[in-house]
Amino acid sequence: MKRLVYNWQQSDWPVFQYDTSIFEEELLRFRIEDSHLSGMIKAVPGIEGVETLINLMVSEAIKTSEIEGEFLNRDEVVSSIRNNLGLETKHKLSKKSLAKGVGDLMFDVRQTFDEPLTEQKLYEWHNLLLSSEKDIKVGAWRDHEDPMQIVSGAYGKRKIHFEAPPSDRVPAEMKRFIKWFNETTPGEKSALSDAPVRSALVHLYFESIHPFEDGNGRIGRALAEKSLSQNVGRPVMLSLSTAIEKNKTQYYSELQKAQRNNTVTNWVKWFTNTILEAQKESYRMINFTIHKTRWYEQFKSNLNARQLKAMGRMFEEGPDGFVGGMNVRKYISITKASKATATRDLQMLLETGAVLSQGKARSTSYLLNLNL
Repeated sequence: MKRLVYNWQQSDWPVFQYDTSIFEEELLRFRIEDSHLSGMIKAVPGIEGVETLINLMVSEAIKTSEIEGEFLNRDEVVSSIRNNLGLETKHKLSKKSLAKGVGDLMFDVRQTFDEPLTEQKLYEWHNLLLSSEKDIKVGAWRDHEDPMQIVSGAYGKRKIHFEAPPSDRVPAEMKRFIKWFNETTPGEKSALSDAPVRSALVHLYFESIHPFEDGNGRIGRALAEKSLSQNVGRPVMLSLSTAIEKNKTQYYSELQKAQRNNTVTNWVKWFTNTILEAQKESYRMINFTIHKTRWYEQFKSNLNARQLKAMGRMFEEGPDGFVGGMNVRKYISITKASKATATRDLQMLLETGAVLSQGKARSTSYLLNLNL
């Protein structure tokens, strides 16, 4: 008889057991921080609010792909999202572009957050992500006979971390999952009122079925965001994947442990703390966007095209800043200016207060002055 190793093989699947008393403080913090974020967003002027939204969606698109080992072109992701918002873009993207697909997904998750989940919607998301793939089944549940396994290690030394239900069970499992998702929505008969709890269970439940040949992680994280948005009553202003990517190893470890049985208190607590980290990052992003707008209002009219290009490149790095700061060599690389011109431009930026300097002589570098 086959040993019952995974959650879906247990007799209580998919009835998840958890004890929220162990992380009541975290759930309270989520509600408080969500209220603060909501107020902060409402107070942000229109243009800054749109830029914050773009930055968060770009971060989510890039990081949810990086978790799966795909590295997207940031400019292309920005263009995809700006295009969806009806804003001017720098790049024309191919309909088969990976960046366009994930950007379109991020936009659709926000636009349709309050709609019931359907099988067709999941197929649409899968098509957005993987329409350029030729070797996998796209826009439909997997149907191959081979086991769907999460593995690591070289051939001959593979370690199986998880094996999902066989393909012939997927249609029934997904029908039950979609019904459960919609019935746990606020206002429904089996509503789960704690947003982080429902989001954690949504993600675990979907990842445990692993219904597609590929793209399950990205769609599972999109579902976690949709769930959060439904519970707070608006599209959430955070990037869950950014917080997950920072602790990717632990994410896979916690998910693997949670898929061994259906008592999942530790998983829900870990996921709740990850959402709290995403809220912190949203605060940083909003504050950064506000300071960026003030910076341009104060300095833009006094800067030449080279300076604006170099400073714009620094701003692209977001709240974490331009690694190592700007220096003459980097300035020349970005603007194609001569060494004398680069030195003069940077000195002017320093004198006007647009940047701050650190180091001395040849080691001098410059940071954006956001203390305005």
